Amino acid sequence: MSEALFTFFKTPFTPAYWRAAAREVKNPKSLILAALFIALELVISSFYIPVGENLRVYFSFFVKSLAGMIYGPLMGLLTGFIGDILGYILRPSGPFFPGYTLTAMAGSFLHGLFFYRAKIGPVRVILARISVVLVCNIGMNCLWSAILYGKGYYYYLASSLVKNGLLFPVEIILLFLFLRLMIPILERAGLRPHAQPVQDAS
Repeated sequence: MSEALFTFFKTPFTPAYWRAAAREVKNPKSLILAALFIALELVISSFYIPVGENLRVYFSFFVKSLAGMIYGPLMGLLTGFIGDILGYILRPSGPFFPGYTLTAMAGSFLHGLFFYRAKIGPVRVILARISVVLVCNIGMNCLWSAILYGKGYYYYLASSLVKNGLLFPVEIILLFLFLRLMIPILERAGLRPHAQPVQDAS
């Protein structure tokens, strides 16, 4: 059966998934949406809750999740890079450090990896947030903080584990409810396909 007849994938680990994701990077509609999401994320990321030294609670993961669901992980790499650079230009805070650009790219990539062309359920949302928290919030950002501020990796690791551990259940619930609310809106707007047979073939 033709790949075009399928709109969802059980797993991103198929060539068909990556062909679909690559087409988004060349799609003018997706490029326009990406620009809008970058602007929206810049606005939302200016609002945060400080919880400690170099530790802040941001709400931009809602935007990253929604964007990833629409145009996937490859476009996410691009928007993560551009968004971080623009964010620093518009609101510089301390020295520019490329590590945080990598974190932004990885976060957008992971959200797209889990949510693009996928049926959204609690397990998928939990796995997505676990991946982002472990790879980006804890793994990468603690390393960058240790390099920049010199208090040692384990100092920032302990603080990040406490913060992310406390926030994790709340983030899971809010993100799941948010995505379930947005899915029918995106379907009506033609930004997400309606439920179709799931693609298994490579």
